[in-house]
Amino acid sequence: MKIRIAHSPDSDDAFMFYPLTSGLIDTEGLVIEHVLADIQTLNEEALKGSYEVSAISFHAYPYVADKYVVLPSGGSVGDGYGPIVVAKEDMNSIKGKRVAVPGLLTTAYLVLKLYEPDIQPVVLPFDKVIDAVERGEVDAGLVIHEGQLSYVDRGLRLLVDLGAWWKEKTGLVLPLGCNVVRKDLGKEVIKKLEKLMRKSVEFALHNEDLALEYALNYARDLSHSKERTRKFVSMYVNQYTVDYTERGREAVRLLLKLGYERGIITVKPPEVIFSDELVL
Repeated sequence: MKIRIAHSPDSDDAFMFYPLTSGLIDTEGLVIEHVLADIQTLNEEALKGSYEVSAISFHAYPYVADKYVVLPSGGSVGDGYGPIVVAKEDMNSIKGKRVAVPGLLTTAYLVLKLYEPDIQPVVLPFDKVIDAVERGEVDAGLVIHEGQLSYVDRGLRLLVDLGAWWKEKTGLVLPLGCNVVRKDLGKEVIKKLEKLMRKSVEFALHNEDLALEYALNYARDLSHSKERTRKFVSMYVNQYTVDYTERGREAVRLLLKLGYERGIITVKPPEVIFSDELVL
């Protein structure tokens, strides 16, 4: 059975998926096909149910919950850090400002709107956000992926770390991305993919240097520095990536609940989110 696994071309996703997509672990009869696309594209494809397994933003999940459930492993979770808002100059507030954002279904955008509802979003590909800030085309930029470390190289100022803000407000980690599996694969295949995803993450963490060498190929803006890539990967491939834990799952439910209550998410989040909670 062929399983297409789609994820972002960034170093943390590459790190955690490397063992699974490179034949380093037994896929138990499943043929794994690797698909790369930016997160906003993956969110849009998930609306159509395009791939059997896909990385998506948690913000997008309520809109695809009819087709997918979230795998218990493989999440990108920040503990006291997350997407950042940067600008050329310090400013006291981004209220009413033009802010470049990497997609309206990204979790970064959801948290930004929880932080400051009154902004003018300018949607750009994630790797064009810092450029737009530098050129003065926008007042500020919402930065995800490796740009969270490399923005300093461009002389930009940090206005807010949304993960730090979220932890201060809630005391919880910030769940950003997840891996979803299509419900129509059936219980047996879903259970197999749960196990394989966890094995892939654990293999990468236990063979860090090997997985990092692969992830370096996707380390945009980090000058292909192994140590900077290691730092970034360790931010988002951690114990919560192996398993969300109850603390992580609580954070997921609160994030989606607040998004829905504030009208940012327009579809009510489902009660059952994770595949190991699903009765098929």
